[in-house]
Amino acid sequence: MSHIDTQKKKREFPNTYVIIFAIILVCALATWLVPGGEYVEVAAHQSAGAAVVSDGSSTAAVEGSVVPGSAAEVAGGGTVVAFTEVPAIGQSWQILSAFYSGFTKQAGIIVFILIIGASFWVVNKSRAVDAGIFSFLGYVTKLEKNPVLARIGVNNIVITLVMLMFSLFGAVFGMSEETIAFVVIIIPLAISMGYDSIVGVCMVYVAAHVGFAGAILNPFTIGIAQDIAGLPLFSGIEYRLFCWVVLNIIMISVVLWYANRIKKNPQKSVMYELDAHWREQVAQDGGKLQYYTNVASKVSYAIALLAVIGFTAVYSGSCSISIGASSYHTPWLLPVCALLFAGVCGYALFKSVHFYILSLLGFTILYLVVGVLGYQWYIGEISALFLALGILSGMAMGLSANNIVNELMAGAKDILSAALIVGLAAGIVYILEEGHIIDTILNAMASGLGKAGELASLGMMYTIQTVINLVIPSASAKAAITMPIMAPFSDIIGVSRQATVLAFQFGDGFTNMITPTSGVLIAVLGIARIPYNKWFKWMLPFVLLLILTGFLLLVPTVYMTLPGF
Repeated sequence: MSHIDTQKKKREFPNTYVIIFAIILVCALATWLVPGGEYVEVAAHQSAGAAVVSDGSSTAAVEGSVVPGSAAEVAGGGTVVAFTEVPAIGQSWQILSAFYSGFTKQAGIIVFILIIGASFWVVNKSRAVDAGIFSFLGYVTKLEKNPVLARIGVNNIVITLVMLMFSLFGAVFGMSEETIAFVVIIIPLAISMGYDSIVGVCMVYVAAHVGFAGAILNPFTIGIAQDIAGLPLFSGIEYRLFCWVVLNIIMISVVLWYANRIKKNPQKSVMYELDAHWREQVAQDGGKLQYYTNVASKVSYAIALLAVIGFTAVYSGSCSISIGASSYHTPWLLPVCALLFAGVCGYALFKSVHFYILSLLGFTILYLVVGVLGYQWYIGEISALFLALGILSGMAMGLSANNIVNELMAGAKDILSAALIVGLAAGIVYILEEGHIIDTILNAMASGLGKAGELASLGMMYTIQTVINLVIPSASAKAAITMPIMAPFSDIIGVSRQATVLAFQFGDGFTNMITPTSGVLIAVLGIARIPYNKWFKWMLPFVLLLILTGFLLLVPTVYMTLPGF
């Protein structure tokens, strides 16, 4: 009997691939049970609920419900969008072809994810970000000599600056898994300042994920969701920046309150006994770097500088920055960026290869912003920009051409699961579309939620995204699954698609910090030696506060006219 017991496998929570395949099976089954339907453009000659469909060559009378806000109120002419029943097409073997169709439909986004992952792998391999953090911490500790700053509390300044830095990383390029490596660096810092491991994890992991939730330029959330929703890439950045500031004020206030409470009485920490390990290790070095400058890094700098000068010479005259509804002709912007690049990267290279690569990363983000706002760059151009970052970083490290390729492939392999999920998840929409039931689902949602009002409907979408995140913590997967349905649904109920993306963004980010299905969270807690039950108990009130704040930040998107919304 005991032998049989030892053979029993412990039940595991199904991974994302299994969940998505199960959803595809459910959707295929639904095509046999749910009535088919479509939204069609009709001439606005309505009588007793009937409309006349016109396809340019013939007309046919249909019975259906007119979509709210589709110009149905226009009397005597124009077109409206109406829902009408059509035969459903049951899906069977198509569940297998759905994978191929999903991959081909989302090919651009999949390649984009692979290139981004490959490039950041090379940057992380160089330990350039580590060097930046060590340098930052070393500089901040010198502030203790300033009497004014000492009165404010240098420790408070350190916590605030570190959290803002990681929050910015999460908001701009979606830092998540990378926080695992920094936990080992920041927790000893927190312990040495008289705090506990929870404060250390908050400084890195929580900061990055609050930034992730309030993302400004994150390609893995905003980029994918806006692409699927048919919105300009990174549009609505003004209000997102405001949301990011609000969320960071709340986060920093909560963490500083807790940190000062622990500082006064360390035994109040739920981790006091378990943190004995960190207190024993606090005097040890967190991992020094060997700073160096080589010939290869100078070659990398020369190539990058020539590319920047060439780009400036060709495109500076046509640079017009578009922010919201305003546009500004800025022929001076690219020359200024080029001068900054030459000076900053040249000085950084003089110090170390690490600082040069860190500067490359900073200017990659700068040129990304300039390209999107000034030249309407999309994922093709942005992919090229990050691929250049990866190649130039590899060159600066002194890697051979073959080794650079190997590192890029290793990075692409590391993030391949996220790219695969996007393609697989697109198969869900493929099944619903081929079965002619996706519009039926939208119409049912509109009938059920549309009467509740715009704000209540937006709140329900936010709730749905939050609940889904407990099961599928992958942002790219949720965007691929939910946005094809949520985006057109927002049109039906009269809510901005931008607001729908924001609801997805908040719903995706906050619960990541407590869901046990998040591999990053479990890894961070494992390294920090924090039991999940203690973490959950500490974080739950904070997460609930963030969820409430997220809903309040959605309210202005319904009742106010915001840029990009």
